[in-house]
Amino acid sequence: MLTIITKTFQRMSVFTATTSMLVLTCVAQSHAYDRVTGQTFASRSEVIAQQGMAATSQPLATQVALDILKSGGNAIDAAIAANAMLGLVEPTGCGIGGDLYAIIWDAKTQQLHGLNASGRSPQSLTLDYFKEQGLTTIPKFGALPVSVPGAVDGWFAMHGKFGSKPMTELLAPAIQYARDGFPVSELISYYLHRSIARIGQYEGFKETYMPNGKMPNTGEIFKNPMLAATYEKIATGGRDAFYKGDIARTIDSYMQRQGGFLSYADLASHTSTWVEPVSANYRGYDVWELPPNGQGIAALQILNIMERYDVEGMGFGSPEYIHTFVEAKKLAFADRAKFYADMDFNTIPVDTLISKQYAAQRQALIDANKAAKRVDAGLNEGDTIYLTVADKEGNMVSLIQSNFRGMGSGMTPTGLGFVLQNRGELFALDPTHFNAYAPNKRPFQTIIPAFITKNNQPFMSFGVMGGGAQPQMHAQVVMNMIDFAMNTQEAGDAPRILHSGSAQPTGTEMTDGGYVSLESGFSVATRRELIKKGHVLRDVSGAFGGYQAIRYDKQNNVYFGASESRKDGHAAGY
Repeated sequence: MLTIITKTFQRMSVFTATTSMLVLTCVAQSHAYDRVTGQTFASRSEVIAQQGMAATSQPLATQVALDILKSGGNAIDAAIAANAMLGLVEPTGCGIGGDLYAIIWDAKTQQLHGLNASGRSPQSLTLDYFKEQGLTTIPKFGALPVSVPGAVDGWFAMHGKFGSKPMTELLAPAIQYARDGFPVSELISYYLHRSIARIGQYEGFKETYMPNGKMPNTGEIFKNPMLAATYEKIATGGRDAFYKGDIARTIDSYMQRQGGFLSYADLASHTSTWVEPVSANYRGYDVWELPPNGQGIAALQILNIMERYDVEGMGFGSPEYIHTFVEAKKLAFADRAKFYADMDFNTIPVDTLISKQYAAQRQALIDANKAAKRVDAGLNEGDTIYLTVADKEGNMVSLIQSNFRGMGSGMTPTGLGFVLQNRGELFALDPTHFNAYAPNKRPFQTIIPAFITKNNQPFMSFGVMGGGAQPQMHAQVVMNMIDFAMNTQEAGDAPRILHSGSAQPTGTEMTDGGYVSLESGFSVATRRELIKKGHVLRDVSGAFGGYQAIRYDKQNNVYFGASESRKDGHAAGY
């Protein structure tokens, strides 16, 4: 009986605290004490293979990627096929109603390429409209936050530049699974059921995802014949089938009925943009992100500040390390709130923000013994999927794709089998803000792929899903590997730190210092010390992101794959 009580008690909530009260409970541990190698918190060993590797957030999508690689396709082909599959099996995080970003290592030219395949706001919707409606923020759901979905154009941009197999072959697995059905996983069933209360009332949603009047439970077979038909049109008709054909006309008609503004003209004029990735060197490793409208450079700003400390000497999980990281994050996110926006509409000081000199100025603001309650920008001026694939030629793809807020806006165009994104929610309605709403403008985006090189050669392709958590987790993964000598899987399994409540790109400012959430695995003593420094600790569930990675070992010419133990992630190679 005592053993049962003890085990039950260990599974209790980790920690709850406010500025005036500290409540300690036992720390839930998920340590694999019987592992004979590696860190005790590792969920499994790295996956190691030589010919190819895929790491996605769903096992079925990983298998599709491997099938494409084994049949002669390259990493870009496999990434497209996996993303299409994820739009079917994980509609709670992604789909062709959303946007896409990618960083691609081209083995032939030995160069990195960045793709911004995010969509823009409707041309006919103006800032004045929101004022006339008495809105101070853009609604989370419905017709108003919908922007042009960029994912499909992103596929074809990638394919046109690097692809080797025909799109009909790449989309065939997802089409077959959509018609024949697939067993719904536990996590996806959970999020599908949660979506009913949020967006179940919108036209087309229940017809698509609840054809029998209910959401599928774990293990039940789900079919999406409407998405199969849409994929087939795209496979045979190309990107214009989506942006200029019947699909675009159906979206236009649906949005008009919903009182929305996204139109055929918006879709027809959409283009993706190839961009130059930007980097910061962290202790000899070049960490690459994409420039705004995404938030990737926040990870570089955090790392530049952390590089000025003896992180290894602090030790993983120490109060000194966690405090310093949180304070560095606050400073980076203050700049994120002010400056990160569509670079076609603003002059963003990216080079300055990610410079070592600027990091030194910002570091000077950190008090080693006290949590900052407010930080300001230093210059005077939402759910996702992530996947990565590598092939036998050495090509590597880091790709992230999302609808935002899980299944997106709820706008489910008639008969198409997918939901449109709600990224437009992230615009600010303050006309003086860099991220202020304007027609035909890309909103601030949270989804960011990442890449690491060393000596101008690929080292790792990785990403972490999870809204504002992403740059925080990117930085932590880098430090886990470089400062704390963790392997690819351990770097993702290690307990994570999340600071929330920062200033937002919608114009709202942080005034109370926010709060820190720690996963199980950090000691009670560390938590006490953080509270003494003025941090507010708060439990959260499911907010720590989802990780996938592929590391390349040039010496042995092998790939090391890792995936997320917190979700349904799966890494596999051959």
